[in-house]
Amino acid sequence: MSKFNLVFPSNPDASTLVDDARDAFLSDVLEGLERPQKTLPAKYFYDETGSQLFEAICELKEYYPTRTEVAIMQRYIDEIVALLGPRCLLIEYGSGSSLKTRILLDRLVEPAGYVPIDISGDFLQEVAAALADDYADLRIEPVSADYTRPFTLPDIQPPPRRRVVYFPGSTIGNFEPAGAVAFLKRAARVCGPGGGLLIGVDLQKDIHVLEAAYDDARGVTAAFNKNMLYRINCELGADFDPDRFHHRAVYNRDEGRIEMHLVSQEAQSVTISGRQVDFDRCETIHTENSYKYTPAQFARLAAQAGFAQQRVWTDDASYFSVQYLTVGGTGPA
Repeated sequence: MSKFNLVFPSNPDASTLVDDARDAFLSDVLEGLERPQKTLPAKYFYDETGSQLFEAICELKEYYPTRTEVAIMQRYIDEIVALLGPRCLLIEYGSGSSLKTRILLDRLVEPAGYVPIDISGDFLQEVAAALADDYADLRIEPVSADYTRPFTLPDIQPPPRRRVVYFPGSTIGNFEPAGAVAFLKRAARVCGPGGGLLIGVDLQKDIHVLEAAYDDARGVTAAFNKNMLYRINCELGADFDPDRFHHRAVYNRDEGRIEMHLVSQEAQSVTISGRQVDFDRCETIHTENSYKYTPAQFARLAAQAGFAQQRVWTDDASYFSVQYLTVGGTGPA
């Protein structure tokens, strides 16, 4: 099979798409900051700078999820690829650097193709090009899209034997439980009958381990959190002073989640596209949740979306899990 050119789908009115994306960003920001508890959607962390900062976070000694998930993948890769089976189409949500994906691509049997999906188009194109250099016989079809919203998959011919959505990391924990069910329902439709979901799920553990992972000593996570404000300034014409906000990460025991906030250091006002937003001293912007589950809790959540939990792989300390779910409980043929 020859190497495919990495070309994003053309659009006759790309400027309209850019304007629509900016309008959606502005609407989400203003709506969130007008709530009693101010919020910003976590998906907007991932512009080019945010994606690079997250890659740096993944290298931190405090941030256990990435290295633990990689170790799980390496340890159980034979079992994983056996479940995915030959001629599967691998569809990755939030492809990032595709580090963990390479573990799969190295061992998959005659994959029908690889579809990386990421909201950061420039970053995605760089990653896809690098993969194309190393996997010359693999059909790679990058899709620049927000995977939390409807998107169109490329037409792969001949049809794959099975579609498998790959959702590594702990991103499913960023959704409220009801939102996670809605997201998983959409993923089930993408997978289709007989399809599967290979997903990373962070597990409940000691509070000190959790809080250190989201508030590292070097301040990389703080920079990642504050980058949202820089992005709003750049793309929406706002005048945030990020130095007047402090990063806070705390574990909420009642909700079973880590919460990230930006804390206003003083009473202040910010203008965003002509709209004024006021902050009291110590008022926070809630930027991210990261829910932590037991395997049984996640199985119940996934079942509400039509998935059945087939396998759960964990590390020796049970810090993290990689899980394989199938639509309607249908295992590999």
